[in-house]
Amino acid sequence: MNRSLHLMLIAFFVLSNCALFAQTSSLSVEKIMQDPKWMGTFPERINWGSQSKTIYFDYNPDKNPSDSLYKLSVNNLENIEKVSLAERKNMTSPYGTWNADHTKKLYTEDGALYVYDLKKDRSQQLIDLGGPLGNPTFLANENQIAFEFENNAYVFDTEDGNIEKLTQIKEEKAPEEREKKSSEKDKWLQDENLSLLQIVREREKQDSLSKAYREMTADPEPYTFYAGDWSVSGLQVAPKADFVTLMLMKRDRGESTNVPNYVDASGYTEDLRARSKVGDDKTEVTLAVYNIKKDTAYYIDTSKLPGIKDLPDYTKDYPDKEWKEKEREVIVSQATFSDDGSKAFVNIRSKDNKDRWIALLNLEDGSLKTLDRQRDEAWIAGPGIGWSFGGGTLGWLPDNKHIYFQSEASGYSHLYVLDVNNGTKKALTEGEYEVFNPFLSKDKKSWFLTTSEVDHGERHFYKMPLMGGKMQKLTNLPGNNEVSLSPDEKYMAIRNSFSNEPWELYFKKTGSKSDAQQLTSGQSEAFKAYDWRVPQNITFKADDGAMVPARLYVPEASVKNNAAVVFVHGAGYLQNAHKWWSTYFREYMFNNMLTDLGYTVIDIDYRASSGYGRDWRTGIYRHMGGKDLSDQVDGVEYLIENYDIDPEKIGIYGGSYGGFITLMALFNEPETFKAGAALRSVTDWAHYNHGYTANILNEPSQDPIAYKRSSPIYFAEGLKGDLLIEHGMVDTNVHFQDVVRLTQRLIELGKDNWELAVYPVESHGFVEPSSWTDEYKRILKLFNESLLNK
Repeated sequence: MNRSLHLMLIAFFVLSNCALFAQTSSLSVEKIMQDPKWMGTFPERINWGSQSKTIYFDYNPDKNPSDSLYKLSVNNLENIEKVSLAERKNMTSPYGTWNADHTKKLYTEDGALYVYDLKKDRSQQLIDLGGPLGNPTFLANENQIAFEFENNAYVFDTEDGNIEKLTQIKEEKAPEEREKKSSEKDKWLQDENLSLLQIVREREKQDSLSKAYREMTADPEPYTFYAGDWSVSGLQVAPKADFVTLMLMKRDRGESTNVPNYVDASGYTEDLRARSKVGDDKTEVTLAVYNIKKDTAYYIDTSKLPGIKDLPDYTKDYPDKEWKEKEREVIVSQATFSDDGSKAFVNIRSKDNKDRWIALLNLEDGSLKTLDRQRDEAWIAGPGIGWSFGGGTLGWLPDNKHIYFQSEASGYSHLYVLDVNNGTKKALTEGEYEVFNPFLSKDKKSWFLTTSEVDHGERHFYKMPLMGGKMQKLTNLPGNNEVSLSPDEKYMAIRNSFSNEPWELYFKKTGSKSDAQQLTSGQSEAFKAYDWRVPQNITFKADDGAMVPARLYVPEASVKNNAAVVFVHGAGYLQNAHKWWSTYFREYMFNNMLTDLGYTVIDIDYRASSGYGRDWRTGIYRHMGGKDLSDQVDGVEYLIENYDIDPEKIGIYGGSYGGFITLMALFNEPETFKAGAALRSVTDWAHYNHGYTANILNEPSQDPIAYKRSSPIYFAEGLKGDLLIEHGMVDTNVHFQDVVRLTQRLIELGKDNWELAVYPVESHGFVEPSSWTDEYKRILKLFNESLLNK
């Protein structure tokens, strides 16, 4: 063979292989990581006009720099109109507080108080005190309106126009606490001065007599509640204006960390103030009751809550440490009053988040009677459960004797009612599914609620009788149905999406059996030009017998390369193996591209993902990188056994929590994973924030075992495969310090099969398309080179 023919054959072979590698996808990293506007425009933040005639939503068909407000009339659903600036300024706020029969609504605007009259379709300004008014509420006598102004409660009478100040609260120490306390030295000097100088003694005596006379003849001082070191964070006026409850807070987040910004406009490196680290949260919260009739106030007493001194189970792992029984710190939410004002309850969380109590509040003395206690040796959470400062599903039924709330008592978050008189509790919903955002109908005879009863990967909207019973399914579109109910409850504006179709707006009459009418069609021609896959929703059996949900992308046989990639969603407690448009839409598109190129891709709802009940949610307690990692390994084994995947061609990638799992996979399962891309990843949980981390791992000083077995930096010596680390340098969530420390660890261990890509202008969530593009070009290159030797 002559030399020229030989070179021609080599060139043909190289070009043929390059074409083979590149021919199978019309997608590119540059295309899918560009500004998302290329995909089209999709409706967000759906609201109804107060008259139930108009649907408002944010939209952007004109591709403006930001979304604009658009509207649709119920009488003309074909014509989408842009809301003019003048009309927008005259619109009634969609937020506010309605009266009992939903005919009038209170709201604030520019600090002033307004009332909207539904029958007249008109708003009227009631009060403008030159400062922001808060929490306006109709009292039992609806001619009276309570509101908060400058940390005090007031009542405005709409009939005579009078404003009455209910409370006298000052955010300062009481006078007796402010009096200067003399030191021993100061007292000696004063006594010595009085003994030496007669005129000083005479004047001191005269001042004392004058002060005593003034105190004897003066009118009694009105009662004042001095908050002292507490700050007032919210007031709640009882329906009869006879009590006011006030939340008091001492906010101390501990020592803040700094994140250097190397590309500040000033040309200097500027420090961005950021969060403190886990274990450094000293915030205190309590509740006080202001008794208007008795003109006094008192703090509520939480010392008698059942189990208030209980030690967590993990203390058994530290037998050599002396654990003292003590009253745990708690956070008390604002009081919730019954409609008639005769009763109130509070929601209380222990600061270690292992207990939630719902307790009846005795307004006369601040004592508590526990109605329900939910204990979780891991941590309290789940749909509708709320958070430390309140929130979630809580309230009174119209009979003023039943309260409602959500609880994971059955293992799934369901809706309960409880009779406060006899303590009887009843589950209104039950089964292996979750309940989301239940609320009472306008006539308070029914519930509207969203559930996953049809499938863990779907969401549908229902109506249910007040005390439970058969639920009427009101939506029928597959995927996720986010329903905005019209104020008169006759219509539903539905934001729906499916696995391969972004969100669109639909319309349906409430209770109608007809199909929902599609109102928007926002996909661009460029987006529609590609045939986006509907991933297969599968389950596989984990090593411990659990059935693990996942999304699966399978390539055509003609391009299959026998390599597999595992995508790991972030946030830990998040669901991604569902049937609607993913918040990880860039990764969804990237997974489509990988599949075009011959990769089999699996996206797993590993242990700790949301949507599957309490046991799944808490599956990582005290060991992050335990079952959540083994679920990834078991998913790979499923692919090897069922989809002819080469065990030597397995990659993994993910961001945030997904980046953390990627590190744990490369360090602790090197025989399974040959390459991994860890994006904005936590490397040491002792350096992350308190609210998230302390729930799962407790505090580092109290439970060091949990932190050591959960933090990748302790396992870096296990690295064998190829590792790509990518991180924004101004990340104020997972600090750049995390990967700097890991980098030094890898250097000291002598590892050389890793690289670090940094993004100087990016925080945790990347913004610039150029950064997204660079990030994912590197990931694709990693998989092509490490798994396919290209």
